[in-house]
Amino acid sequence: MNLREVTERREEQYLSPYAARAGTARRKRPCEQCDIRTDFQRDRDRITHCKAFRRLMHKTQVFISPEGDHFRTRLTHTLEVAQISRTIARALALNEDLTEAIALGHDLGHTPFGHTGEDALDKILPGGFRHNEQSIRVVEQIENSGKGLNLTIEVLDGILNHRSVCTPGTLEGKIVQVSDKIAYINHDIDDAIRGGLLKPEALPGGCVRALGSTSRGRIDFLIRNIIKNSAGVNDIRLDKEAETAMLALREFLQNNVYGSHLQMKERNKITHMFSELHGYFSKHAKELPEEFAGMLLNGQSAERVAGDYIACMTDRYALRIYNKIFVPSAWEVL
Repeated sequence: MNLREVTERREEQYLSPYAARAGTARRKRPCEQCDIRTDFQRDRDRITHCKAFRRLMHKTQVFISPEGDHFRTRLTHTLEVAQISRTIARALALNEDLTEAIALGHDLGHTPFGHTGEDALDKILPGGFRHNEQSIRVVEQIENSGKGLNLTIEVLDGILNHRSVCTPGTLEGKIVQVSDKIAYINHDIDDAIRGGLLKPEALPGGCVRALGSTSRGRIDFLIRNIIKNSAGVNDIRLDKEAETAMLALREFLQNNVYGSHLQMKERNKITHMFSELHGYFSKHAKELPEEFAGMLLNGQSAERVAGDYIACMTDRYALRIYNKIFVPSAWEVL
């Protein structure tokens, strides 16, 4: 029995007419199909087994090198986005496997030190830096010794277009786009309160009244609102009041957490560190790890590849490499 074909037939029978179907999934490079897993399930597995996914556990979400075990990392954020996305996809009879694959891969290109690191690389690299575009570079040009993961076009589209300024080509991609916001807005509030940057009573009263007074309550409200307003239509949407309140919360975080004095104090240090690392590896490309040195042989510039190397680093690895190169080590005469 070919279990993949059984699953594909089941999708045709039970999924919404607006859902993406694994049976029509496309890849840039043809490959032999699996007799157990659909193409979207294989993409999910390729992402979770890749090195970039494992590195997410040591990448900052918001707080730079936080003290404490319970602050979010880029990996826990990714898992929260996947959980929210699958709940919505299942309720709307959309493709859960595609939704999960996009969610698990959407932040593979994020830098160390969260958005502070992204802003720093954006200033350094010719042409700038955007983590969604870097995620595509990771899965197409960096992973698997430069061969890439050969993901489906549908998953690549969702990863590339998960930012607010983009428009995903599938409803599953749109689910991840809004789930990303739901997740980071609410868990960043939790972390800011845990870190002493915010008090619960400081949250905008209108947002609290519209969405709820707890992160758990807000997430539940927003999920239910999306399901209610997206059922039976070719779109993923919140009602106007809920969307306005959610975006107001994001702006509040931008002004009071992401741009706080403590965050800005570390921002200049990280920008300086990235600038020094980028300058060094642009001039000493022979010292790049083998997988990145191979990209130079394919005609990519040393400046671009040095940026790829920095973006792939974890927080602690970036600090270790910086100290190794630029900080004198102690020595003694025996």
